[in-house]
Amino acid sequence: MKRYDCMERLGALLKDELVILSLGGSVDEWYNAAPHMRAASLFQQQLGCVTPQAFGLAVGLPHRRIVSLDTDGGMMFNLGILATLGNEQPPNLLTVVWDNQCYQSIGGPPTHTAKGRVDIAAIARGAGIEHAHTVRSLEDFEAHCRKGLAAKQPYVIVAKVEAGVRHGIRRKHSDGREDKYIFVRHVEATEGIVIMGPSEHN
Repeated sequence: MKRYDCMERLGALLKDELVILSLGGSVDEWYNAAPHMRAASLFQQQLGCVTPQAFGLAVGLPHRRIVSLDTDGGMMFNLGILATLGNEQPPNLLTVVWDNQCYQSIGGPPTHTAKGRVDIAAIARGAGIEHAHTVRSLEDFEAHCRKGLAAKQPYVIVAKVEAGVRHGIRRKHSDGREDKYIFVRHVEATEGIVIMGPSEHN
């Protein structure tokens, strides 16, 4: 499967959700594949922190569906988050792991999943996440996304995708600080709350 094609399928299912995603080529792909989710999406710059941040949002906003778009490399950096999800059982968190079997953003060295022995979905099930599935077709991916978005317990989808970024894609024209404010202001507006008030210097 191609990651961009998966993103288009997932994006078509989203409306009011909040999305946390990994830094790298997937950011530009996501903002192109699901432009209506631009303000509702925020990228995390550190490996191992995408799903933990999404978990924090899921706990803080229990009435709202949160989507984590993680990577195999990122998940390998912090497998402990799977144990946390298994124990805490957040009912509103869908985690998608883009498993391209490499650290794409640093030139493509293989991750632990490349040899075929490491199974992230099996690790997730062993950590107490009942619904953890590996998918290899767009049809299965979309079907599990639908189930995951409706689930009442944590749901993990490990999507086996090709390495590489969609050719000719439009680059994101904003930096991390601007993206943070876009996301926070979106949450404030849709939740009717204040997260970051005016600076004392304003």
